[in-house]
Amino acid sequence: MNILWIMIISIAVAFSQGLIYAVAGLRRLEYTRSFSSATAHEGGTIEMIEVIRNRKPLPLPWVRVESRIHPSLRFTGALGEERAIEADQYHRSIFFLGPYQQITRRHAVTCGRRGYYRVGSAEITAGDLFAFSHRSKHVSLDCDLTVYPGLLSEDEIDFPSSRWQGNLAIKRWIMPDLFLIDGLREYRAGDPLRDIHWRATARSGQLHVKVRGHTVDPRALVVLNTQKSEDQWGELMDYEREGIERGIRAAATLCMAALAAGSETGFASNACLAGDKGNGRTVYVPSRRSFDQAEQILTAMAAMLIHREVTFNTLLDGLYERIQDTDIVILTMYVSAALTRCIEKLRAKGNSITLVHMRG
Repeated sequence: MNILWIMIISIAVAFSQGLIYAVAGLRRLEYTRSFSSATAHEGGTIEMIEVIRNRKPLPLPWVRVESRIHPSLRFTGALGEERAIEADQYHRSIFFLGPYQQITRRHAVTCGRRGYYRVGSAEITAGDLFAFSHRSKHVSLDCDLTVYPGLLSEDEIDFPSSRWQGNLAIKRWIMPDLFLIDGLREYRAGDPLRDIHWRATARSGQLHVKVRGHTVDPRALVVLNTQKSEDQWGELMDYEREGIERGIRAAATLCMAALAAGSETGFASNACLAGDKGNGRTVYVPSRRSFDQAEQILTAMAAMLIHREVTFNTLLDGLYERIQDTDIVILTMYVSAALTRCIEKLRAKGNSITLVHMRG
């Protein structure tokens, strides 16, 4: 009889605690997730930081947090069961939380491929000690990561970047410098009035103007062709995209080298950004020299899709209307008669063209 009562009481206690956890287990339970850096380069390692807080006196025997993680973000190191990765996509963390306890957990993540990654939600499940009951809730997370293309060394790039940087140091076009005065001369028809030197004019009795010096205005543009052949019309298969990915890394390397050399630098491609597919809008970052230009270019490269939004010849025709007096590097896997004609049109506007034939 005593054993029967013990069993009845035990079942009642187990049922009661299960009911308590079903009602209150997820109350005042907070979970946040973030990356140690909002940006990273391909191949780099950052940390994903999880923080979970139990803001009540009731301890939690187990809490499971599950979310979908892109397979290009690889969790490195010895993974225990508490942070298992299932099918290379689903991340799982399991916690035990005492009353009013907070746990911070850090996971090393290797960024396998460029892109924009958003971990927008997670599923949190909490249960009682005997797993009689459990409750789940869906939480929204503000957890984004932008992975920039990897930068190549001089040996890895198809085209020596030092050769192009040498072109930037010896510019063919120059512009007047408003602050650099080389001397004076007599006024000629068409000289702007702002250049008149009034003191020299008063002394000599004849109009004299300032002779301004000239400074270089280096401007560069890297253009990437995402077509593997001129007659390509469909999407590339996954195994065909690695050559274009190498081209993106090469373009990123050249852009960063040009910016470091003090050049106004931009980037263009006949690909499109995520969300612009099918609307005819291609990737174009105008040549500038500003504090955030490197970030603008790398962010565009991270978000771009390997998709031929327009033909490469169409892109070059559009650039003809936009740019002149610019050092242009064209990265392409093929050269055709039509492409050559587009290049000659760009040269006719005072642009310098360097053609880089990428490997497939």
